[in-house]
Amino acid sequence: MAEQSDSGLIKLWPTSLLKRQLPSHEKPNEMLRLLIEKMDSETDNLTTSYREAGFLQMPHPATGWLLQCVNKTVVDYLHAHNQRYQSEWQVQSWPNINRFGDYHDLHNHPHSYLSGTYYVSVPQTYESLPGRDDRRPGAISFYDPRPQANMNAVKGDPQIEAEYTVLPEAGTILLWPSFLHHFVHPNLSKETRISVSFNVVLKWSDELLPTQ
Repeated sequence: MAEQSDSGLIKLWPTSLLKRQLPSHEKPNEMLRLLIEKMDSETDNLTTSYREAGFLQMPHPATGWLLQCVNKTVVDYLHAHNQRYQSEWQVQSWPNINRFGDYHDLHNHPHSYLSGTYYVSVPQTYESLPGRDDRRPGAISFYDPRPQANMNAVKGDPQIEAEYTVLPEAGTILLWPSFLHHFVHPNLSKETRISVSFNVVLKWSDELLPTQ
């Protein structure tokens, strides 16, 4: 619900992105890396088999740790948006391994409420390639969900930037509304980029009905 400030200003239709570093992630990240690399060696097209979506439900100390962290992050996100009533949800999750040149087209995540990614391993060095010098290897970009909202923006206008880019590190977790379009830039490193993506699907309850 939009609130009016003392100055009369009403901020409408916010889109929130949560970004934080998980503490003490080094040991579980190493376990996650080994687990995902083993799965990758045994599975064809691991990154594109997201429809199975049960990675964090696997009985493993590292997946259990990350599932707890995801749930805590979801609670914090909901509370920050004044959603303090009882909610239940299902977490769908899948691992990603991006090799040299791998990327993910512009997309969103239908049929879920929130979506996110946790970064297990992020390359530290990138290949020196000819051509454009404005590449953002390993980054993820999010786009204003309001089409052409920046077309008439002027200097100082908060609407001017239609794109927001994050360069994640190992231990970074991101959480955003599932409708938000995003693009995963190509990995231009000989090192793999390993992450775990997830959707938060709310279980229906009358508590979810808004008052309008």
